[in-house]
Amino acid sequence: MLIQNPGASDLELGEGRTRLMAVLNVTPDSFSDGGRFLDSSAAIDQGLSLTEAGADILDIGGESTRPGHEQISPEEQCRRILPVIKALRARLSIPISVDTTRREVAAAAIDAGATWINDTSALQEDESLAELAAEQGSPLVLMHRFRPARRPGMGAEGRALMQEIADHLASRISLAESKGVDRQQILLDPGIGFGTLPEDNHAMHMHIEPLRELGRPLVYGPSRKSFLGHITGKPPDQRLMATAASVACLALAGVEIIRVHDLMEMREVVDVIDAIRNTSSMSEAGGRS
Repeated sequence: MLIQNPGASDLELGEGRTRLMAVLNVTPDSFSDGGRFLDSSAAIDQGLSLTEAGADILDIGGESTRPGHEQISPEEQCRRILPVIKALRARLSIPISVDTTRREVAAAAIDAGATWINDTSALQEDESLAELAAEQGSPLVLMHRFRPARRPGMGAEGRALMQEIADHLASRISLAESKGVDRQQILLDPGIGFGTLPEDNHAMHMHIEPLRELGRPLVYGPSRKSFLGHITGKPPDQRLMATAASVACLALAGVEIIRVHDLMEMREVVDVIDAIRNTSSMSEAGGRS
């Protein structure tokens, strides 16, 4: 399965290797690393370090998406991210993704060298993002989120919950296609931690089959999320091992792209899982021959 990236290397998915999307927040208020890379030079250095550590895609955002975040203007998002994207595009060949829900931000980021659009609202905040993706041929990540946030005892659980998420994402695919987006450009993210209960995030690990039925690559972002803190009792900067456990589960399940902060450590995790998974697949093939 080939995802096309104008101006950058094509990314081959589903070939026995889990891809890592590196988180680069150029924000003062992101839940885990807010403020660390608000300075452009610090963000550029971090982008280079993440790539050296094994990132397949850099995901750069200028607005926090943490619970309760305050929306900022497209102009401020651009002020934060465009110098970083321009500098990294000049030095890197891997795809750069812009994490935004606004067309004007995505358009400016693409002009600066971004090649993917990561929309955490699945076109609910700005449907014209789909038109931009269609015009540019950009890969488009559509992420589900619960609005309002779920409360205990409300709605579906387990596999039924995942079917509900898949049904919603199917409707967003249809909307994107109606705006001219080729289905082959679309990737899907179930939205771990976005309006979910802790057990909802567990279901997202255990019941990916309804998403698979949509026939598009999956993107998951479990890194340092609160559901891991709910299990371990640890704050975001102490959730490395918990994140590794989640990443291992997702890689073993064949999730194509996993969005993470700790590249060096998670690269080792997915490389080991991929080696085990691929050996198992070859053994099964040999047994059937």
